[in-house]
Amino acid sequence: MNVSARTRYACHAVLELALHYPTGQPVQLRRIAESHRIPARFLVQILQQLKAAGLVTSVRGATGGYRLTKPPSQTTMGEVIGLVEGPRAGGFVGADHDTPVVRVLHDKWQQIADVQAQLLQATTFADLADQVQSETAPMYYI
Repeated sequence: MNVSARTRYACHAVLELALHYPTGQPVQLRRIAESHRIPARFLVQILQQLKAAGLVTSVRGATGGYRLTKPPSQTTMGEVIGLVEGPRAGGFVGADHDTPVVRVLHDKWQQIADVQAQLLQATTFADLADQVQSETAPMYYI
């Protein structure tokens, strides 16, 4: 899957917000930008896009920042990617004519795209947050 920088940064930001969701506290843009090495000006644009779509909300003030509008368990990667990239045009690009080769390749690419879309829709940011927390949890050995 070829993912644009905008999409990667949006997923980084949403996952960061998902990790902080249980606290109820907003996450400052600066913290997200520094943690993930995202240019702040670019991140502002992405968060504004997610805010316009109703996925995040902003809190003004010195302790302000951004928060998810709904639980991470109700936000999927497919949703975020769809918001950032918009609807995708499907199909096998570059074929000017209909041949058995073109049809077979088109069908296979469509199957791959369908599986990918299903996986993205099934993957919530709560799932991803759990994975991050399990990787960062201290290990105790006896």
